[in-house]
Amino acid sequence: MRDQGDQSLGTDVKTAYLAAEGFEAQLREELGPRVTAEHGRLFLAEGEGLAPPFHAAWAANTWFDVQETAIESIGDAAAKLKAIQRNWAAYAPLHHRRAKLIVEKLPHVSAKPLSFGAPLPSSPLGSFTLLAPDRLLYAARCSSPLPHGEFVFHEDREGPPSRAYLKLWEGLTRHRLEFGSELPKVGDICLDLGSSPGGWTWVLGSLGADVTAIDKAPLAPNVAAMPNVRWRQGSAFALEPKEFPRVDWLCSDVICYPARLLKLVQRWLESGGVANAVCTLKFQGETDFETARAFAAIPGSRLVHLHHNKHELTWLWRRPAA
Repeated sequence: MRDQGDQSLGTDVKTAYLAAEGFEAQLREELGPRVTAEHGRLFLAEGEGLAPPFHAAWAANTWFDVQETAIESIGDAAAKLKAIQRNWAAYAPLHHRRAKLIVEKLPHVSAKPLSFGAPLPSSPLGSFTLLAPDRLLYAARCSSPLPHGEFVFHEDREGPPSRAYLKLWEGLTRHRLEFGSELPKVGDICLDLGSSPGGWTWVLGSLGADVTAIDKAPLAPNVAAMPNVRWRQGSAFALEPKEFPRVDWLCSDVICYPARLLKLVQRWLESGGVANAVCTLKFQGETDFETARAFAAIPGSRLVHLHHNKHELTWLWRRPAA
């Protein structure tokens, strides 16, 4: 059954997946027969209460233990949500005005941009939508601590040579959220594959790590001048892992087919010297679901669509404990 907000959803709705904006088709393909109803970008799945919900890479946010209830009024909806917890975000493709009025009766949730490196909000943040004027769908617990999984930062408009730095800011933030890892720091050895003009190198260098940037094209002058950065001209695919027996962070935003990136990553992981990784899978034309699944299957992995990704996924990895 596919519901656009006007039919019954049944009684066994357990999990909802909010597609990254513009990538509903990819999430629909990824979820497959799990999908029982759709509400704009929100995909509903039934019968997932007996096991951990499926991790969907193309979901910006996942709603757990979803509930549905009748409401008599805007005030009634707000009262029911406040009785559960304080903080709520509304996703409302339909009945937007009514949902906005409900939000106005709830405690304010800050929409200020994030400062990179600062702690993320720690208070529980639930999500809700209106399936009809008198029907509320909600989840008190979601995968993201931010409304709709949108990582928006205070931007630096002077230092980085390209906006690609925002992907690594988010990737490192998500890495810390997923694995509890520290950010790269002084003394860490980092590789930035496909580095030019140096947005990712700038991030790593600004954190104090020792960075080797690999690309056929040079870095922007201000990045190349950073004292803890060195540029090595060449192809990321020609680099031999034995030259770097220890790599605290393997980072790649290189332009290539995901299947080629997979082979590169496997070669580095087999070397045994890599501790953490953040790599972008750039889909050229059709989405390569098979290769995406292969990345997700690597032990220690999390595959996500970042708020700052385009037709891309980001592979986050931390070496599993022995």
